[in-house]
Amino acid sequence: MSIKVEGKMSVKHKNYAADFKARVALDAIKGEMTINQITTKYGIHSTQIVRWKQQALEAIKKVFCGKGIATEKNEQLLIEQLYKQIGEMKVELDFLKKSVWQ
Repeated sequence: MSIKVEGKMSVKHKNYAADFKARVALDAIKGEMTINQITTKYGIHSTQIVRWKQQALEAIKKVFCGKGIATEKNEQLLIEQLYKQIGEMKVELDFLKKSVWQ
């Protein structure tokens, strides 16, 4: 993706793989190195490192609050069960309507 700035050349934005972002964020979270050391090690701007660290910490909070992937799977399963139940109730309703009117 490039951004055009009036009167200047376009700026290219790098896309990083999720595992790379996780590695950088984990190093920042551990606190064994300063942000400047991590910047030097990975060649990433310090602002980006801080942003990835914050995103990682937020994702961790969501997992422990029950808002992670497991909850999404549970919600999908619940939705499927409810649709099945609705289908069964519709069949029963149609049967009862036919029984009453005959």
